[in-house]
Amino acid sequence: MMENEEPPKERVVKPQEALEGIEAGKGFQERLIHKVTSSELWRSVIRHGSPALRRNRALTVISNFFLHLHPLSIPRRALAFAHTWCMGGITFLLFLVLTVSGVLLMFYYVPEVGRAYEDMKDLQFAVSFGMLMRNLHRWSAHAMVVAVILHMMRVFYSGAYKPPRQFNWVIGVSLLVLTLLLSFTGYLLPWDQLSLWAITVGANMAGATPLVGYQGPFHELLGARVDNDVRFLLLGGTLVGQNALLRFYVLHCIVLPLVAVLGMAIHFWRVRKDGGISKPL
Repeated sequence: MMENEEPPKERVVKPQEALEGIEAGKGFQERLIHKVTSSELWRSVIRHGSPALRRNRALTVISNFFLHLHPLSIPRRALAFAHTWCMGGITFLLFLVLTVSGVLLMFYYVPEVGRAYEDMKDLQFAVSFGMLMRNLHRWSAHAMVVAVILHMMRVFYSGAYKPPRQFNWVIGVSLLVLTLLLSFTGYLLPWDQLSLWAITVGANMAGATPLVGYQGPFHELLGARVDNDVRFLLLGGTLVGQNALLRFYVLHCIVLPLVAVLGMAIHFWRVRKDGGISKPL
């Protein structure tokens, strides 16, 4: 190199060119993921980045409609199977199974006294996988009752009903009652001899309720008669017939499930507000 020659100048790489070089070095899949996650549509739905950091996890949970019902964090010991038995999650899973199988059964069932029993027979012997759908619904209902009772026992014996969780305990008891009512109202729908006489006995027990049952103590105080008491309200008449079947169908398929969904949402939300799952004693 001669003395009067200037050394070659180093090329300054602009930030935009550097980013383009990095993008060019990425694989097609990585570039596609980056393009999608950096788009305006994605950022309008997913407002926060990957939940790798504690702050991002908290923001993700708070801003998500479904996840905000759950606590931001829970003690590791509270997740032990020996403490929770997973009964709460199992109960919710069974409720989802019952919802899906129940909707499928509704396509093949008409709540009319002349067709209800025949529809049940068609489900057993004529509809493809009808027996599977009905038995799945039936056994899931039995299992849900058992799971709710075991869940209540776990909460009671672990002291999870104590302050500040008293209100959530009341919500849990209400959900237990709703579960039993769902089983009771669904019992009449097959419209066979077993369900007919079982509901007849249950309705007569309602008729013996104090004050509001025409056979109950002090029924004269409110003027309860056979045609205006709680039994008449439940059956839509004085006997188990078409009105009773239709009322039980509406209660079982619409009213009680909606109330149960609302109760479970409040239940999950209160778990979060009360500090998550209670620690073992």
